[in-house]
Amino acid sequence: MNLSPDLIHLVITFVFSFLVGMELKTYRQQYHSKDNNLFFGTARTYTFIGILGFIFYKIEPVHFTLYITVLIMLSLLFLVFYRQKVESGKSSILPYVVMLSVYAFGPMTERFELWMPSLLFVLIIFLLNAKQSLQRFSNDVNMHEFETLGKMVLLSAVILPLLPNTNTIPYLPISPFKMWLAVVVISGISYGGYLVQKYLFPSKGYFLTGIFGGTYSSTATTVVLARKAKAGGNNPVIDAAIIAATSMMYLRLLVVAMVFNFSVAKSLALPFIALSVAGMVISFIYLQQREHKTTNTDFVDENPLELRTAFVFAGLFVLMMVVTHFVIGHYGNGGLQVLSFVVGFTDIDPFIFSLLTGKYSVAQTELVTAIMIAAGSNNLLKAVYALWFGGLKGGSRSAVWVALLGVATIVWALK
Repeated sequence: MNLSPDLIHLVITFVFSFLVGMELKTYRQQYHSKDNNLFFGTARTYTFIGILGFIFYKIEPVHFTLYITVLIMLSLLFLVFYRQKVESGKSSILPYVVMLSVYAFGPMTERFELWMPSLLFVLIIFLLNAKQSLQRFSNDVNMHEFETLGKMVLLSAVILPLLPNTNTIPYLPISPFKMWLAVVVISGISYGGYLVQKYLFPSKGYFLTGIFGGTYSSTATTVVLARKAKAGGNNPVIDAAIIAATSMMYLRLLVVAMVFNFSVAKSLALPFIALSVAGMVISFIYLQQREHKTTNTDFVDENPLELRTAFVFAGLFVLMMVVTHFVIGHYGNGGLQVLSFVVGFTDIDPFIFSLLTGKYSVAQTELVTAIMIAAGSNNLLKAVYALWFGGLKGGSRSAVWVALLGVATIVWALK
């Protein structure tokens, strides 16, 4: 038996409207049980409102004259109740917003597939049940995070689509689109690691700080943890965290390589995963030496996603590509290896991105070697930082292991 589509749509509208009305009743009993007159209508009222929306849309589905007229009348009726609530010191318009959503069920079931009204229903139920969670979130979140989210949208959804995907810049074998895509990717990885560390694992210990901090800046994480080590003295947990941050750097670089040059990533997979695993094993050995007590830390609350940082990265990216072309053209592979080692004592991300996206007159194996040398020398820099900021007592052990990982990376690259 084939049921009429109109009957099916009416039943869907009826069921969703009734369930929303029941959920609103539960919401009132849970959060406003002392005020019986706070809400506009009951579950039965909202069911009728959903049915009315369906009926008046079907009667005149071209210009929506009746549908809009009834909506205006319902809004005026709600205004009468709302004025009374304002006089009693209450100003919530939640029941009116829910009413508008229920009134839209009818047209949505007619004009869209079932998933659209179903999704609206799920969102209404979710938001009504998420009051306490949303309040905790609004109290805990840093308002500057929304500004940062806007910057991420600006970088990825506004600037990136406007850039041409052709090689329009002289002497650069890369389009502005791909160049800015590198900025978006590194910013996204850094921002994601920052959010995970701050909001999912806040103040959960030095070790988790090292792991998640290493996903967006192993160098900055090493400096912060080394300073903690100097203040706290002999602490194997901090040693484990510093080594873990360097271990995560290998995985981070591997992910970046997979995005921009999968063939290079395949060549880097074995050494980088092996070195990361080795670092994590050493880290866990130190972690087992910790005292049986909770060790919390508040990691420095500095968001890595700043527009100035992004533009500086883009400038360094272009500079590294120009310098790399010059060095390869005049000094060949030997010059590239020396450049890789020297660049490792600075910010290696722009240099590695230039190697992954540029078209150079060297074999792929030479690019892999250069990336590994840069990563290894960067570990030597972090070892110096660990020793400098952590002192002999607080940073010597982690500095030795990070340096050994750096040397192993360079030796693997040159073998």
